[in-house]
Amino acid sequence: MGSRRAAVERRKTRPAVIGGVVAVVVGGAGIGAYALWGGGAAGDGSRPASTAAGDAVKSGPLSAAEVTTTAERFLTAWQSGDTAAAAEATDDAEAAEAQLTGYAKDARVTDVTLTPGTPDGDKVPFSVRGTVTYEGTSKPLAYESALTIVRREGDGEPRVGWRPDVVHPELKAGDRLVTGAAGAPPVTALDRDGGELSARAYPSLGTVLDALREKYGKQAGGTAGIELRVVRGKPAGDDGKPAASSAADEAPDTTVLELSKGTPGTVRTTLDPALQAAAEKEVAGKKRASVVLMRASTGEILAVANGGHGFNTAFQGSLAPGSTMKVVTASLLIEKNLASMDEKHPCPKYFSYGGWKFQNDKKFEIKDGTFKASFARSCNTAFIGRAPKLKDDDLTKQAQQVFGLGRDDWAVGVPSFDGAVPVQTAAPMAASLIGQGGVRMSPLNMASVAATVKSGTFHQPYLVAPSVDGRTLATASRTLAPGTLAQLREMMAYTAAYGTAAQAMAGVGGDVGAKTGSAEVDNQEKPNGWFTAYRDDLAAAGVVQQGGHGGETAGPIVAALLKAAG
Repeated sequence: MGSRRAAVERRKTRPAVIGGVVAVVVGGAGIGAYALWGGGAAGDGSRPASTAAGDAVKSGPLSAAEVTTTAERFLTAWQSGDTAAAAEATDDAEAAEAQLTGYAKDARVTDVTLTPGTPDGDKVPFSVRGTVTYEGTSKPLAYESALTIVRREGDGEPRVGWRPDVVHPELKAGDRLVTGAAGAPPVTALDRDGGELSARAYPSLGTVLDALREKYGKQAGGTAGIELRVVRGKPAGDDGKPAASSAADEAPDTTVLELSKGTPGTVRTTLDPALQAAAEKEVAGKKRASVVLMRASTGEILAVANGGHGFNTAFQGSLAPGSTMKVVTASLLIEKNLASMDEKHPCPKYFSYGGWKFQNDKKFEIKDGTFKASFARSCNTAFIGRAPKLKDDDLTKQAQQVFGLGRDDWAVGVPSFDGAVPVQTAAPMAASLIGQGGVRMSPLNMASVAATVKSGTFHQPYLVAPSVDGRTLATASRTLAPGTLAQLREMMAYTAAYGTAAQAMAGVGGDVGAKTGSAEVDNQEKPNGWFTAYRDDLAAAGVVQQGGHGGETAGPIVAALLKAAG
C-alpha cells in the first residue's frame, strides 16, 4: 500500500475529466493513479467492513460515478504495471491477473497508455497504445477495446466484469497473447488458377487463410517471422481441465501484429476467383449469412463466404438444418418402401408422436396429395408420420452410409464440422426427420447432400487437394439404388420449379434441383433460413441465421451464386 499512497501524495494538480472519466497524466503518458486507495476505500479489493458487518448489499443500477471511478481504478493500475491492483478491480481477480501478467510477460507489451472514451451506460470504451519488443525488434501496437462495470456478487460493489476481450478484442476464454517466432511460417494462398487470395480482396476468407497457414505453413516451404498473435486454447471445465470440444469449436491462431516478415510458402486451393468474388458480394452486409459452392462430381470447394467474418460458419457451423434434412429423410423413406414419389401420402395438419404434437407451417394440410407434393411444400407431418415405422438408428445410418455425414472423418484441408445425426428415440427421433432434434449441420454439409444427389455418389468436399499433404478423403460405404436416386432428383427438380424453392430458383437454367428449410431455435424470434440446390455439376447451400423462411433469405444467395457460375 505504501507505493500506492505515495503515488497519490505526489499528485499536486486536480485530475482532468476526459470523456466523462477522471484521468491524470503520470510521467507524461496516459492516465494515472486515481485517489481511491485512501479515505477508507478497500484498496485491496476486499469487501468493505460495513458489508461484512451485515449492512445492505448494494443493488440497483450503477451510478455514473461508480462506472467512471471503477473504470479509472482498473485502467490506472493496468497502465502503471500493477497487475494485482488492476485484477482486484475486477469481479474475477485470479483470471484477470493471469491475463494481465501474460500481457507484459508473454505478449511483451511495454509503455502501455490507456485512454478512456465516453462511457455509455455501464460500458466504457478505451484505446490502447503500446510497444511490442522481441529480441531487439520493436513495433508500435494500437487498438480499441471496452470494459463493462457490474455489481460484484455478494456485496454489490462495482467492479469491471472480467472477460478476456477486455485485454484485447480477439481474446476468448483460454486464449493467450504471445510474441515470438510465428507459430507457423506465412503462406501465400492461391486460387485454382494460381492467383493470390487475400483478406483484402476477399474479406470473409480471413479465418480460412489463417487456418491454411496453421495447417500448411511448415510444409509449404516458408520461414517464420516474428509476431504478436492470439494462441487459441480450450476454456477450462468445472474440473479445471480443458473442456472438451469438437471440430466445430476449433479456431486457428490469429496474428495481431507482425514485427518482422517471414518468407512465405505457397499452397494452392480449389477456390475459383470469380465465384469467390460472387459469394463475397452475396453475403456482404448480411452478418449472419453463409454460403458454400462445390463441384458435385469431385468435391472441390469453389467458393465459401461468411457475412460475419469472425467465424467460418460455412465450414464449422453446427446448426439445425430444418427441412433441408428432408432430402436425407426422403431417401430413407423411399428405400424402406415407406414413401414413393407419385403415390398418395398423408399430410395432415398435425401428427403426434412420443408425447409431442407436430404441425406444419401455418397448420396447412394437403388432402389426397402425393409424396412429391409433400416434399415440394415441405410438409412436416408427411415425414414425421412415418416415425412409428422406423428404428431409432435408421436416419443416423442413412446419413453416415450414403451421405458421409456425422462420422468425424472429413479432411477438408482446414477445420470443418462433419455434421451430426445422433441416434435418438421417441419425439426427438421424429423431430430429427425434419432436421430438428439433435441434428446439426453446416452449409458445407448441406451442399454436400445436394452434390451427392446430383452425382449419385458422396464425394467428400475439400479445399486443398489431398495430394498436397497425402490426406485420405472420406468415403461413403454405399450409394442409393438408381430408382431411389431418380425419385430424389425428380422431387428436388419439382421443388425448384413449383415448390417452396421456385421463387428463388427462377431464372436458374440447366439441370436443377433444390430444397428449402427453416429451423426453429429456442429464444430466437425468427427461424434460421436454409437452402440447398444443385445446377448441372455444381451444388451449393447457405444459411441466414434468424432470417426466416429459407426460400426468401438463403435461397436468393444460393441461386445468385449458381447463376454466377454461368
